[in-house]
Amino acid sequence: MTQTDVDHPERSELPLPPVVRPAKAVRWSWIWLVPLLAVLMGASLLVTYWLRTGPTITVSFESAQDLVVGQTKLRYKDVVVGLVQDIKVAPDREHVLVQIKLDQSGAKFITQDSARFWVVRPRFSLNGVSGLGTLITGAYISVDTTASYQGDKAVYEFVGLEKPPEVGSDRAGTRYTLNTRDLGSLDVGSSVSYRRINVGQVIGYELSEDGRNVQVQVFIDAPYDQYVTVDTRFWNVSGVNVSLNSEGISMRTSSLSAILGGGVAFAQADEDNSFGIEEFPRAQPNTAYRLYDTRDQAMADPDGVPFPVEMHFDQSVRGLKLGASVDFRGMELGKIVDIDLEYNAQKKRFYARVRADLYALRFSEEYRKLTQGSQPDASDGRLLAPLIRHGLRAQMRASNLLTGQQYVALEFFPDAEPVSVDDPASLPVIIPTMVGNFDQLQQQISKIVSQVNEIPFGDIGKELQGSLKSMHKLINRVDQQLAPQANAALKSARQSLDQVGKALGPNAPLIGGVSESLGELARAARALRQLADYLQAHPESLVRGRSNDSLQ
Repeated sequence: MTQTDVDHPERSELPLPPVVRPAKAVRWSWIWLVPLLAVLMGASLLVTYWLRTGPTITVSFESAQDLVVGQTKLRYKDVVVGLVQDIKVAPDREHVLVQIKLDQSGAKFITQDSARFWVVRPRFSLNGVSGLGTLITGAYISVDTTASYQGDKAVYEFVGLEKPPEVGSDRAGTRYTLNTRDLGSLDVGSSVSYRRINVGQVIGYELSEDGRNVQVQVFIDAPYDQYVTVDTRFWNVSGVNVSLNSEGISMRTSSLSAILGGGVAFAQADEDNSFGIEEFPRAQPNTAYRLYDTRDQAMADPDGVPFPVEMHFDQSVRGLKLGASVDFRGMELGKIVDIDLEYNAQKKRFYARVRADLYALRFSEEYRKLTQGSQPDASDGRLLAPLIRHGLRAQMRASNLLTGQQYVALEFFPDAEPVSVDDPASLPVIIPTMVGNFDQLQQQISKIVSQVNEIPFGDIGKELQGSLKSMHKLINRVDQQLAPQANAALKSARQSLDQVGKALGPNAPLIGGVSESLGELARAARALRQLADYLQAHPESLVRGRSNDSLQ
């Protein structure tokens, strides 16, 4: 209150004048909420896209067949995990580069070095049909990777597969390697059976480094891989196996899929004691085995490492083929591996050099005794050296007379010329040879043919022709001169026989007189018989005479 108000109290009851303050101007409108919300939604979409979108990877394929930008999808276990964004030709002009945008979920598993990519299309083979669904949905890219994260550095460039992998990363089992001479009827996808149960398949094959063998990769599913031990034998069961032996014709077949697409079977050599027990532990992954042609070969006793031998034949080796057996007393010791034609400069003639591989373990205990405490290469020569000194020779013999096939037989020939082995430790061991029985037979036949050729068939023919002319003249003479005389003689003989017949007839006088004479002879014989009987009963009658008849 002011002094004026105190001095004049009536003025203090008057109202105070209003204080006017100007209002603030409005700077925004509700219409701005629309773009603000749009910005917020765009930002959320960007954040969501950033959170859900993963990195971009590049996969190289041989061609971009059936692949479309913006449509072809990347799938893992049939779940979409990416989309093709771009396709372009690689700088080398031999491949195409497919850029795939991955989803953020699972991207770290796909960007591992173990990831494998391939295009899923309809595929037809003897082992089955796959990818038929793509006829409707179109082709897509599939990826296979490990189920666990390895923690390795992320990889964004891959080389795609042209065929789907036969074994997925999540498939439980074990891989093994089989070594064989040739692939035969086997192919990727061929079955692997154990006791005629399908337990795996062939997943790949390749040549060995030296190019002499084929390495077949097989995969055995769990839990059947526990039956693959260090004592396991594998053999080929493709097609139909027909064999002819002393017991007749035998035929072995496997499943229809193995007959059409090839197959492999395995078992333990000692099936009574090798089922994953401690005596025969399970085989380690990627263990190498030999793939045999038949079950009999697989189950046979091991032959060990073969050692080479050579045989020099001076005669023809026609009918002796690669793979022919080398026998000793009916037991097969090895196979023929090479046949060459060589020249002997000293003797100035060609000869056939036959090489063979012999398996020393087939010599049984003698070889084991010989190899104790010695090198295997040296023992092989020392095993054959004493046998050669005692007449061991190689001889070609016929194994089939119809086809002309031959084999090499090792046999002792006591009368053979002695041969000394200079260095028993040197390989290959040269085994002396003998002329085969077939060649001896050919030589004998050649001698017979030569002797037959020496016969003067021309002179014999001329003499035979002269003899035939003389015989023809004689026949004419007989026909002209002797024939009429012979006819007259026959007529006279016939007349004589007729007269004899009349004289010997039943009513002929001669026959009647002979009959009466015979009757008289019969009666005289009866009288003599009665006299003999009386003299036997009364011998005294010869001195006294016949006694008077006594009256009863």
